[in-house]
Amino acid sequence: MIMKNVNLLSLLFIAVFSLGACAQDKSSRPSPLDNTMVTTSDGVTITIQYSKPSLKGRQFGVELAPYGEVWRTGANEATTFEIDKAVQVQGQPLPAGKYSLYTIPSEQNMVVIFNKNWEQWGTDYDESADALRVTSDPTVQHDQTEQFTITADQDGKISLLWGDDQTSFTVKAAN
Repeated sequence: MIMKNVNLLSLLFIAVFSLGACAQDKSSRPSPLDNTMVTTSDGVTITIQYSKPSLKGRQFGVELAPYGEVWRTGANEATTFEIDKAVQVQGQPLPAGKYSLYTIPSEQNMVVIFNKNWEQWGTDYDESADALRVTSDPTVQHDQTEQFTITADQDGKISLLWGDDQTSFTVKAAN
């Protein structure tokens, strides 16, 4: 009886440990983890961490990130947007700190949302924790971007690229 309990306990321990190890392996996910980091010409360090879903024949705004709905702006955990100084995003103030990044895509524009709850799964959006919302006009890019990508340059231009859509917003040091 004691041996049976020890064997059962051992199997349970191995199963829990194996599941935990698999859950932590982010490199084998279909939407791999990526990050973008830049120090802008006006001295702001911007760090963005996100997962990169692929279109896989689906259409942005329809099957993926439907128009008019809050989108986690990536996959898996919430995309994080961190700044080391107070900034102006599209001319609106945002204090230094770490935020989750959400968007509401539409055919006319994209609402970019900086949310105070950053350490969470991407679908756990709570509007009451929004720190800032700004609007950006999308442009059509000539090249298709299969895998969602975020870029940042030294001028503080942050671009979200997926399919033939590109949406950009600017981040500048606060005066």
